[in-house]
Amino acid sequence: MGEILKYFPINIYNILLYTFEQDINIKEQIEEIRIRVNKPIILKLRYVDILIEYIVTQSEVLQILEKFCENSIYAYKNQMCDGFLTIRGGHRVGMTGTAVVENGKIINLKYVTSLNIRIAREVKNCSDKILGQLLDTKNNDIYTTLIVSPPGKGKTTILRDTIRRISDGIKELNFRGRTCGVVDERGEIAAMYRGIPQNDVGIRTDVIENISKSKGMKILIRSMAPEVIACDEIGSKEDIEAIRRSD
Repeated sequence: MGEILKYFPINIYNILLYTFEQDINIKEQIEEIRIRVNKPIILKLRYVDILIEYIVTQSEVLQILEKFCENSIYAYKNQMCDGFLTIRGGHRVGMTGTAVVENGKIINLKYVTSLNIRIAREVKNCSDKILGQLLDTKNNDIYTTLIVSPPGKGKTTILRDTIRRISDGIKELNFRGRTCGVVDERGEIAAMYRGIPQNDVGIRTDVIENISKSKGMKILIRSMAPEVIACDEIGSKEDIEAIRRSD
């Protein structure tokens, strides 16, 4: 948590540090830190929310955002227009405020009033229980697979670890590593920071981020010749068509 706490102004830093020191379970189970102007801080844990009675000011939200953007909000403008940015360590910061729209497209996000810091955690080997259903070990191949579950149940975490295992190879199953291509449209799989994956997605994995799945798959197929393509959050007809074309 130290790498996240450094982004906060001193008052909020001290409050959060004290909270984590009082109960180690909070530090281990925290999933999100919710910051809203003129509202208390909310720590979202696995099964409960913790309310911290400290009223956050607009100035503090701006200070936090500037640190997330390394004191150059303009440089992160495109990411902010998508409503989030990824910081060192793979943590994702969602944000809302006043959208500036031009020709039906968001060109700026100003007066940011809410921040949602989602804590990134890798769970290595969490895919072990399902690998046997995904792999055709006889032909050293992988079945076309769709992972489905309600929100917040770990789909992306399992997907990430599955990619890592397929990419690295699985000795115990006599499965050789395969070249993987990842279209990380929302930055939640590899969590790229300055082009470098912050999460371990395997030694044979190439990642393209911040692009639609349909365009990203085309680029990967043309340029990187992946044997396996993975993506997250299929939700449109365009996504489905892209998958059909790449299958």
